[in-house]
Amino acid sequence: MGEIEDGEVDHITADMHQKCTLVYESSHGTINDKDNGPIMNSVFKNAVCKVYRFQTVDSKWMLVREQMAECTLSFSVPKQLIALYIQEDTCRIQELKDLGELSPHWDNLRKDVISRYDQIIKEYQDTLAELEKHTGPSFKPSCSKGQKYLEFVPINLHTQRMRVTCPRKTDSFYDVVTVGAPASHSQGFKNGGLQKLLSKYESEKKSHSTAYQCIYYPPDQTARAREILSVVSQLQPLISALADQLLQAQHCSAEALRDVLKSLEEKTDQFVHALKDELVKSALLALHAARPGYVSKSQTSTPSSPHKADSHPGVTEESHTVCNNVNGSQTPQKESKASPVRSDSIPHHKEYDEEEWDRVWASVAKSLNCVIAMVDKLQEQDNNNQESAPCHTLADVITSHSTDRPLTAVDGRDQLGVVVQSLKECVSAVAERARRSVIFVLLQEAAGSSAQGLQLQQRRDTVFSQALAALACGFVMRLYAGLEDKGFLRQLHAVGLVAQFESLLSTYSEEIGMLEDMEVGISDLHRVTFRITEAASEEAVSLQPTISGRRDRYTVEVPLPHHAFQTLPDELREGKPLRVLPVLFNVGINEQQTIAERFGDISLQERINQKNFEILEGYYKSLMNTVPSECLPCFQTQTDIKELLDTLGQNVVTKKRKNVEILWLAGMICRRMNGIRFTSCKSAKDRTSMSVTLEQCSLLRDEHQLNKDYFVRALDCMRREGCRIENVQKNIKCRKYAFNVLQLMAFPKYYRPPEGTYGKVDS
Repeated sequence: MGEIEDGEVDHITADMHQKCTLVYESSHGTINDKDNGPIMNSVFKNAVCKVYRFQTVDSKWMLVREQMAECTLSFSVPKQLIALYIQEDTCRIQELKDLGELSPHWDNLRKDVISRYDQIIKEYQDTLAELEKHTGPSFKPSCSKGQKYLEFVPINLHTQRMRVTCPRKTDSFYDVVTVGAPASHSQGFKNGGLQKLLSKYESEKKSHSTAYQCIYYPPDQTARAREILSVVSQLQPLISALADQLLQAQHCSAEALRDVLKSLEEKTDQFVHALKDELVKSALLALHAARPGYVSKSQTSTPSSPHKADSHPGVTEESHTVCNNVNGSQTPQKESKASPVRSDSIPHHKEYDEEEWDRVWASVAKSLNCVIAMVDKLQEQDNNNQESAPCHTLADVITSHSTDRPLTAVDGRDQLGVVVQSLKECVSAVAERARRSVIFVLLQEAAGSSAQGLQLQQRRDTVFSQALAALACGFVMRLYAGLEDKGFLRQLHAVGLVAQFESLLSTYSEEIGMLEDMEVGISDLHRVTFRITEAASEEAVSLQPTISGRRDRYTVEVPLPHHAFQTLPDELREGKPLRVLPVLFNVGINEQQTIAERFGDISLQERINQKNFEILEGYYKSLMNTVPSECLPCFQTQTDIKELLDTLGQNVVTKKRKNVEILWLAGMICRRMNGIRFTSCKSAKDRTSMSVTLEQCSLLRDEHQLNKDYFVRALDCMRREGCRIENVQKNIKCRKYAFNVLQLMAFPKYYRPPEGTYGKVDS
């Protein structure tokens, strides 16, 4: 068997005609992986193992090892996220205060918004303090799903691996992550879930905005405001650092100077491009109108703007002199001009000089052109001078505008320093104005929101935390499993991975709200990227993934020990951001789904499946265009991915009750594309157990030639004695699945547990 220690192999039962073919079980708390055990044990805990022996079609025997474990990320991810939520909301309060003086109306709205943020921060601080006190298992049992202080923690998160050993074949293993559907059980589902609540909230927000004299910004514009705020905050310090590097690089080779200048030019262009957004210009006008004592042009015959200036902010008279001297003209040679696109949903203030902001952000481009022109002139004269005076430095050869004598090296450095400093000051001044403008947009969004907006943000934070904990767990497990697979690693950095979430929720009663929560939570995972880093040591604490970022974008850093990190491709070692594409497929299977299909509405399920099929199909096309097929895993069943996708596409549009084939096809496609598999129901306990064991036995039949006569026997054995019944025991202290006879009658074929393993229990 190769995996069982301490002579336990002697306990194997040879009588295969027993009711169950379980041959060995253990609960040893550590992961038994001969290659990555030490790494995995830092994240996965309290493992339970079961080993079976099954007969193949050629009368040989296979050994199947089933292993289930808890994950430390169940609690560490929520704690990190809550800390980031607190940090972000605290920063938002400071940003609102930094808006400066506002008219009494806007100042009162600002105070109200700050009060709401204070309330959220206080609640999150209390929750974090309670989580820090938590001791015990590394998972939240299903019976605790409604507890307020555990609302950010995923329900019953576990990993499960099936490892198959066959004669004369390399071992194969199949992983799945099981987790309760990410949903806000503490807030309940009386009024629906996130998808419905957000839609209703957006429609109501328009009337609230009017009542508070706020401008209504639709979700895409508020999202854009957050993106601009993030981009500006990232690029400003980066541009400043590159500008300083440019001054240092003039002491190095011309090539080094050019490299730094190229980077500076690229980042400044990105900065200017972000500022050209019509939303920034409009928000500046609105902010101007919100200042105390604002007077429109129609109220005065001598209009003036406190922000208007003929010269460009940050461009000093001295820098103009230097720049004009280098260019040989009174103005820089290059100038960018905005061509903003009008949007009817964005206000238009005629009383404010609309061209003023165009001049402001264009000043950044002009300052950059001064720097470029200065470096060009220095290098040109340096090249000419090398023929007559090769010992001169780059800065020795610039000619002054006021005298014919050559400048000293100090003079040259000073003049380049002037235009570089001008660029830094200009970027800083413009960034501050842009930052205030988009913060004012977010103030109006928050001020126009009802108290429901606060609850929705908390609900979305909660659901996202549960979803991210599951995704991080699955990513780490998949990465550890593929560390020696060059094809997988190439796919990882070239196109990313697909994360396929299988849901068994019904579209009836409360589970509709759970599914609506889950849909938004899984979709929000698009905002997450991963990076692989080198761990400081091989201690368990150094191997824990860490999270950084804000609500609009998070990065999960996954550390690896030195020996594993050094074997990775350059792209991964250099910290390339890695994408994971989440997709969700749902098929309800219980008696509530029977009611929904006959008397209710299943349009939510149909829409989710159709939408996510299109996402999955898009990923497949990208994968095929980027990665050779040799990088993908090999399976015994010869059906190719394209054929499976076509069949899945047909099934998602076919009107068929409890069409579980959608789930089977999505799971097969995910495994063939090196993806990460997740299975969920309300608690990841009962229906999830039926699905996981069915998939395992189907894989044994299709990929490892399990004798058909043993299929049902193997299925019953895994459900009666395997890891999933242990999961039930861990959750409710009872070895019975929470099914009644009516539910079993409603289940599709092969989703029913064996006799004696189900009954009415408190779940």
